[in-house]
Amino acid sequence: MARIKMAYLGGGSTRAAGTMASFVHHGAEFDGSEVVLIDLDADRLALVKELADRMAKNAGLDLTVTATTDRREGLRDVDAVLSSFRPGGFEARALDERIPLKHGVIGQETQGPGGFFMALRSIQVMKQVADDLAAVAPNARIFNYTNPVNIVAQAMTSYTDIPIVSLCEGPIIFPRILAEAAGLDPDLLQTTMVGINHNCWSTEHTYDGKDLIPVLREAYEARRDDPATAEEDLRLVRLAVAMESVPSYYFLNYYFRDDVLRRLQASPTTRAEDIMAEVPGYWEHYTEQAKSAAPNLDPARSRGGIHELELAIDAMNAFYNNTGDVLPVNLPNIGGALPGFDEDVVVEVSTRVDATGFTPLPQKPLPHAVRGLVQALAEHQVLAAKAGWEGSREDAVRALAAHPLVPSLPVAEELYTEMARAHVAHLPSRLVP
Repeated sequence: MARIKMAYLGGGSTRAAGTMASFVHHGAEFDGSEVVLIDLDADRLALVKELADRMAKNAGLDLTVTATTDRREGLRDVDAVLSSFRPGGFEARALDERIPLKHGVIGQETQGPGGFFMALRSIQVMKQVADDLAAVAPNARIFNYTNPVNIVAQAMTSYTDIPIVSLCEGPIIFPRILAEAAGLDPDLLQTTMVGINHNCWSTEHTYDGKDLIPVLREAYEARRDDPATAEEDLRLVRLAVAMESVPSYYFLNYYFRDDVLRRLQASPTTRAEDIMAEVPGYWEHYTEQAKSAAPNLDPARSRGGIHELELAIDAMNAFYNNTGDVLPVNLPNIGGALPGFDEDVVVEVSTRVDATGFTPLPQKPLPHAVRGLVQALAEHQVLAAKAGWEGSREDAVRALAAHPLVPSLPVAEELYTEMARAHVAHLPSRLVP
């Protein structure tokens, strides 16, 4: 049982209540630990703290929870940093989604121009976090969920010596989403997913012990003319059959780009705008539960459900309690674990986690049919990390133009100018036109 001091950057966010529920759920692994909630809104921090205190008490845990808006002081002497914040809030995400549509480009939170500008904003904060840690917690380790997790991790591993891994449940949930789309039992599906975050494919895939692809092909043929099958589900199964590999659902943005773009342009609201309409309800629910003698978060009324960021807590448990668990982790491609990618490129692969650290396990190469796109996205990742950490406007335009969703240099230039001006409050002067 590890006793650690953990700082939670984003501890006043809409996901924070579910994250603390997850930490309490794993409480026996961290009994006697301290969690420092850090965020910008003192009132929401106080609410999450109250809720966490009640959950811990009801679970019979020795867990100390504090809260502060002073980031540097909150990071003092911590062992671990759980990073999950959104610079600019959902309002910035709405701009990331809305502005590209005007230029005929998909607007999405972690992909394309939207993901690129979220990376620029996130990296500016992470640079400050790196300075804080050097001053007050030089031995701390970062467990990152701040999006886009691959670009944030690329920047931090390229430009600092701070130990950092990025986590995402994608490799766990993408196969289940595909199975459900095909009308199959997700529990019978076994896969190995590799690539970069939000852009991974399977290199191994079986269903009930047999090759998955013939089963998927049969399911697709049976469902393709069924009007009850959702169009997006059918596309996902079609993509897996065509490429003979289980995809991340984010690949629909690339292989069905025109269809996705038309749908987004026709929608009266973006995803961020939909979430913003739901946010008051989340906080109403958290307030109710914080006053309850026995808090019980309702997944339908909690941002992202409950037991949020659980993979990061699993990774902390594996590291600090020396379990040797194998988890999907985003980290540099040490030893060429994923063939076809440079060793300094952050990749998402199965990783053994114990007290010695995070060791990526050797992987089969991605199939040729899908490898090129993932390699292009990895190159964008490297360029985006450089632009965010130390680059010029010219570096940023190059990174944007290199992304597969951006069709031309003129579009990249126009997009960059408009989006940089929209996000001026969250960017360094060197990146503002």
